[in-house]
Amino acid sequence: MTDELFDLTGKVALVTGGTSGIGRMIATGFVRRGVRTYITGRDLGAATAVAEELAADGDCRALAADLADPEAPARLVADLAAREDRLHILVNNAGAAKTDSLAQSAPADWDEVLGVNVRAPFFLVREALPLLRAAATAEDPARIISIGSIGGLHVPNWEAHAYGASKAALHHLTRSLAKKLGREAITVNAIAPGPFPSRITKTESEAVQASVKTYIPLERPGQAEDVQGVTVFLSSRAGAYVNGATIPLEGGYLAAL
Repeated sequence: MTDELFDLTGKVALVTGGTSGIGRMIATGFVRRGVRTYITGRDLGAATAVAEELAADGDCRALAADLADPEAPARLVADLAAREDRLHILVNNAGAAKTDSLAQSAPADWDEVLGVNVRAPFFLVREALPLLRAAATAEDPARIISIGSIGGLHVPNWEAHAYGASKAALHHLTRSLAKKLGREAITVNAIAPGPFPSRITKTESEAVQASVKTYIPLERPGQAEDVQGVTVFLSSRAGAYVNGATIPLEGGYLAAL
């Protein structure tokens, strides 16, 4: 029996950067719960291959988007609008990180990191508003979920200036959009993950394993079910009254600082 508090059956979701890492984990969770899920990747062929794998458990489809391109949000939403007349869940997951020491960081690195991590989510929300408004009701708001980082909540022991600044900005953007869109029955929240397996974080490496053992009270990196649980909560009736929050998902890392 499906618990109505967490039921997502029949909804439509868009997960940017949904071909790997946390984005793929989120998309997998949605697909398995009856959500028609669109994932994006820079290469349509690669995204289509992932979508076909995930579609073994439900309905998953691929769209191409390179969100470093300022015009990409408009093109992406136009592609989606040609297929759907409403969007219940938008997950801003696509992200960028660059070598980021004070000595080595270049202006182009900052432009790319801030462009993908902050500018793209803002303009994707703006372009997607007609579809989000079409899905939104007072009882069941449309949902925007952005994937931030614990690197935007504290300063780590390594240099990550542009990346940390971009994620802190995304957390603030979450609050400002929540204030603006809440009256339209659209909630905006963020998740700030700690170490999860991804292109950026190699959780199997000795360095990350040692860091996890030292700094995370639960003594393990995040798993797919962890981020799926939070996104399902935020997307379902259970999370309908949560708005403007950034939820740490890091096994107690911040509490142990």
